[in-house]
Amino acid sequence: MKLVKNLLIASAVSGLLATSSFANQHGETKVDMVKMGEKIFNTKKIGNCLACHDVNGKNINNPGSLGPKLTGLAYYPDSYIFDAIYDIYKAKNITTSAMPAFGKNGQLSDEQINALVAYLKTVN
Repeated sequence: MKLVKNLLIASAVSGLLATSSFANQHGETKVDMVKMGEKIFNTKKIGNCLACHDVNGKNINNPGSLGPKLTGLAYYPDSYIFDAIYDIYKAKNITTSAMPAFGKNGQLSDEQINALVAYLKTVN
């Protein structure tokens, strides 16, 4: 019984250590992606998302009002947000939109869109 208990403790500790290093390793990458996504969102020559969208809880000077205010995106699947940026027509199954198909048209790379997704998941 003592052997089983020791094995369970050792397994839990090694799992905790593995999870901690995984979180640190990928947490830093996620922070970088969020920063890059915020830059893309706010930079006129890259994404220029703020020309049409406001984001909840973020200080943006003169956000646009053509598109919807972006709130609660943490609850949306990453793939849906990616698709909406890549090609709004694919994501929403609509026929008209003022939003450009940033990925389909080559305006943003997949990496840039993934960075935007990481950033948008932080705005609630």
